Amino acid sequence: MNPIPRTRSRAAAFLAGLLALSLTACGGRANPKNLIPQDTEEERVVNFFSPMEKSDPNAENVARTASDLTVMMAEEQLGITMVYRTYTAENYQDKTYDEVSLDRARSNLDDIYLLNPDTILTLGAEGKLMDLSGLDSVKNLRDIILAANTVDGKLVAIPQEVVAYGLFVNKDLFDRYGLALPETPEDFLECCRVFRENGIETPVGANRWWLETFVFAQAYADLYNGGNTEAEIAALNSGEARYSDYLRPGFEFLQTLIDEGYIDAEKAAVSEAIEGEGPDFLAGKTPIVMAYWGAANTATAYGNTDFEMQVIGFPSSRGQMPVMPMTGIGIGAEAEHREDAARVLEVITSDEALQIYSETNRVISPSKNIKVDCVPALKPLNDRIEEGVYVLGSNAGMNVEQWGNTCLIVRDLLNGASVDACMAAFDELQAAAINPA
Repeated sequence: MNPIPRTRSRAAAFLAGLLALSLTACGGRANPKNLIPQDTEEERVVNFFSPMEKSDPNAENVARTASDLTVMMAEEQLGITMVYRTYTAENYQDKTYDEVSLDRARSNLDDIYLLNPDTILTLGAEGKLMDLSGLDSVKNLRDIILAANTVDGKLVAIPQEVVAYGLFVNKDLFDRYGLALPETPEDFLECCRVFRENGIETPVGANRWWLETFVFAQAYADLYNGGNTEAEIAALNSGEARYSDYLRPGFEFLQTLIDEGYIDAEKAAVSEAIEGEGPDFLAGKTPIVMAYWGAANTATAYGNTDFEMQVIGFPSSRGQMPVMPMTGIGIGAEAEHREDAARVLEVITSDEALQIYSETNRVISPSKNIKVDCVPALKPLNDRIEEGVYVLGSNAGMNVEQWGNTCLIVRDLLNGASVDACMAAFDELQAAAINPA
């Protein structure tokens, strides 16, 4: 799970963790209505590369069950067999899921791929993913999906759920010390100060993957909610504006958390998501952790606490701010079975299939037509999202990949790099994106 040196291509814990707890087109437009039918006597297969195998029918894995239900729907409707080709760390040794999926997509080894945000951007920019904008299901997608997964004018990936990150807080501890749930960075720092004064040694439980969520909330609150998103992104892509200017306040905020001892930087730098901070949060020792929506739905993470838990947005100048990175399912532009793969994706991203998926997993649907009741703890986060208030943690329209690069540069900060050095790293990435070698 080590990133590639210099390229800062992110090691993929994002998809594997999510699934474990919940889970220029060379072939033309993927419009199933205009595809040439295949001989029904031939066995028709579509190869699906993902972090996990198709689940055992008796296994209690909600995320895979939800996905499998939609795949079964496609198999039955189309007479197609889905063959799962699975990433396992043992098979690929030091290669991450992202690295392997890049290699396989570039070599056309599979048809459908479940991809992380940085991989979507890379493969989309290389023309290795089919343009999916011709699928009938696209008309039902939320605008956020189109914004996050469109590369060079082509929609190259569609997710089965929208992943939202928030702060998971122990409301009982906030009430005990008379604290309101924080809205701004200043509010958050004051809450941490009060917790420390009352004997809570480390108010914020952190890991090596998700501290970038604080950065995104502060960096892009205005960009995504100020009514000038397209122009601001265009200025960043041209170099007229600098990513480092947007990101600096978030990094300075994290540096303050480190300097004040509100997070344990040394522990966070080596901790896996939830494994490092989870036990102390569940034991009531740590008031605040960060995680994604699905972690509130399952008893294996934070869905069964002994205290009142609420999930809120990250502190920003515009109040509590959900952060939403975007995974997606893409189809190889030159895949052997790309026409059938397009038919499969049409089915599993239809409103009928997404309704089943969303109700099973109790997650936010990519379809604007589907709403699912969330658990009470998620209501504060869900309310903001339904109001249209959020920032994207990944956006394929930005020429510097956000989620993976920011994650890794935050790790540099945890390991002692200065804020100025971190900003110089972003300037270097931006210069390379504008003038590639």
